[in-house]
Amino acid sequence: MRSRRTPFLAAGLAMALGLTAVPVGAQAQEFPSTQRQSLDRIVAVVNEGAIMQSQLEDRLAQVRSQMGAQQQELPPAGTLREQVLEQMILEEIQWQMADEAGLTVDDTDLNRQVRGIAERNGMSLEQFADTLEADGLTLAGVREEIRRELTLRQLQQRRVGSRVNLSEREVERFMEQEGVGREQAQQALFQRKANEELGAWLQEIRSQAFVDNRLDER
Repeated sequence: MRSRRTPFLAAGLAMALGLTAVPVGAQAQEFPSTQRQSLDRIVAVVNEGAIMQSQLEDRLAQVRSQMGAQQQELPPAGTLREQVLEQMILEEIQWQMADEAGLTVDDTDLNRQVRGIAERNGMSLEQFADTLEADGLTLAGVREEIRRELTLRQLQQRRVGSRVNLSEREVERFMEQEGVGREQAQQALFQRKANEELGAWLQEIRSQAFVDNRLDER
């Protein structure tokens, strides 16, 4: 029997991954290398980088699988393709920024995250690896996806966290309105403002980047 899927990272089309989440947990269709090369083309140029058709198709397969597993209605194919490519463009811009800043995740932190994911899914590391393999993935590949995600999270926390300021009056008003304690109010307000600032920052870096979207070219 096929192993159950592992929902270890949230699916989604918006980078609001914790601050963010990159979907990596669904099986993507694999083509023979010669066929993939013959079909491949650039669908977007992002500064000095590029996004390939094969990468877009892999991500689309992941998103469709995850939305199907969550019983979410899929948007029209063309709309979904545009949304997913835009998400990938934003990720590529951020990845380039993280690389320029020299941001890294050491193996100790990475191993702790991977073990935590396995434990939250009620598995040992060995069981987790077996489940990934049943879904057509490898533990090594997933480790690199998680490393990438954590690196982007570092970048977002540096760039967005410093923008968030809470006044005492805001906290007190939230406590009165919601009937919660100070710590809970501070956490909720910080997350709300961080999400708002993240959206604004993503718009900023998108507008400042050179992007040549070639999706509709044939």
